[in-house]
Amino acid sequence: MSGPLERKMEEIQHILENLIAEAANGTPIIVEGPRDRESLERLEVKGDVISAKTKGKTLLDTLQEIEDRNKDEVILLMDFDRRGKEITAHLIKNLEKSRIKTNLVFWKKLSRLVGRDVKDIEGLATFIQTLNKK
Repeated sequence: MSGPLERKMEEIQHILENLIAEAANGTPIIVEGPRDRESLERLEVKGDVISAKTKGKTLLDTLQEIEDRNKDEVILLMDFDRRGKEITAHLIKNLEKSRIKTNLVFWKKLSRLVGRDVKDIEGLATFIQTLNKK
């Protein structure tokens, strides 16, 4: 692996280690769909992962599910595309009304690092596997 690629991989690994720790501490992670959840599991991120878009589920259902967790903070990890940004904005607005802090640190860092190469959380595990092979 070349220098810049190696640094990128190290940064991604560091972000994932922190995400794994947050998940282990019980902070819920909100993703778009079930495949995003599966991708996080492949990356060893285990914990309370909520899919915002599963069959028949509305964003209102997702908001209620988040509120039912009785947590002060959630990690939003939507896709990096336009739709993901729209869902993120909608969730932030509504969660703030419920006084639930939205953590976007992981999303922003990952988006900066892989946003050109990966459009969704679902593709993150495969992207990292590909990087590791180089």
